[in-house]
Amino acid sequence: MNQGQGDGARDGEHPVERRIPGPRAAADDWDCLPPAAFGSSEPPEPPGPPFSHRVLKSLLGAWALAACSAEETAAVEEHLTSCAPCADEALRLRDAVGLLHTDGTLDLDPMLRSRVLEGCLGRRPARIPVPSWAAPYDAETARLDALLRDIGDSEWHAPVRLKWFEGERQVNRRTTVAGVIGHLMAVDGLVSTALGLDDPLGEGGRPVSPTERTESFWASARRPPTRAVRAPWRDQSHTLVRTVSFAGVQDISVPYGGFALPLHDSLLERAFECWVHGGDIADAVDYPYEPPASAHLHDMIDLAARLLPATLAGRRRAGLAGPARHLVTAGSPGRSLHLEVEGRGGGDWYIALDSPAALGSPAHTVAQVALDGVEFCRLVAGHVSPVEAAAGQEGDREAIRDVLCAAASLSRL
Repeated sequence: MNQGQGDGARDGEHPVERRIPGPRAAADDWDCLPPAAFGSSEPPEPPGPPFSHRVLKSLLGAWALAACSAEETAAVEEHLTSCAPCADEALRLRDAVGLLHTDGTLDLDPMLRSRVLEGCLGRRPARIPVPSWAAPYDAETARLDALLRDIGDSEWHAPVRLKWFEGERQVNRRTTVAGVIGHLMAVDGLVSTALGLDDPLGEGGRPVSPTERTESFWASARRPPTRAVRAPWRDQSHTLVRTVSFAGVQDISVPYGGFALPLHDSLLERAFECWVHGGDIADAVDYPYEPPASAHLHDMIDLAARLLPATLAGRRRAGLAGPARHLVTAGSPGRSLHLEVEGRGGGDWYIALDSPAALGSPAHTVAQVALDGVEFCRLVAGHVSPVEAAAGQEGDREAIRDVLCAAASLSRL
């Protein structure tokens, strides 16, 4: 054996190639080494192609709904940092998605129309605005119409029980939702006739009493009223508002059978009845219905308070109220009841007790009644009896009873 060949191949073996080690790889060269050099068993996935602007824009909806993959989400969010139009669109989509997940009611706010009109008129006033004294009627007919638009055909036949007081007892009459609208249209016809407009009852034999007009309208129907009654009622209310807005008339009296009201008080009374019967309909079809705006409710309460002295005198003549205690000359302060209305539409009124010609006076107050504004209106509408009205009372018990009963007797069909 040749010892000089110790580094060579042994006998019968293949020769081994000697390698001369090269220089150590620099730190910057590690990225160039194959994955196997780090003990990796699988090569990494090749990077995907970059998303185009068009693709990223199409992913904005899915991104807003959190429906993108992690890779797509990262790509979209990186894109939003450099693309202003897509960022604006993404913000709008996120806001829209937020609306889809609200837990609030989907019912429209009853005051939405009033707020929208207020905003519009605040920017550009109407050329011919609705007079302030006709605004409650305009608002209440619009609110009731919104309710009617939202109910189904079958609900127009839902039973409604109308309530009011006659003398000392509460009476009622059963009708339907459509029948209530017919009743409103028939009584609104009193205002139409006073303004020289068409009467829904026709030209012949126009009854003046609201009750007679309602009974005549119901009796003339060949079949039970349906939702078809809504269109003529709404046309009539629009015509009334347009007429008083264009003509600006107030010096007109509207007859109600045994009494008459000035036009501005008549439209306020029609607004009150529209709200009350709107509540009757809402109860029948299980629909949310709010009281009128505070300013409108205050005007309605004020009308009732102004009517109370004459109503009280009429009940006294019929033997339904106590005798006058202290008569004074017309226009002089006399014995009074302090009506304190709390809450929405509230205020203070002093009701003359012994004569409608006397003036209510704080200095001559002998009794006080305090109750909520909506509760007082329910009493005036005949929906709650004087005994059941939630009222705080102090002073002359007879005066309190007479005024509460007079308030209930303001109601009628």
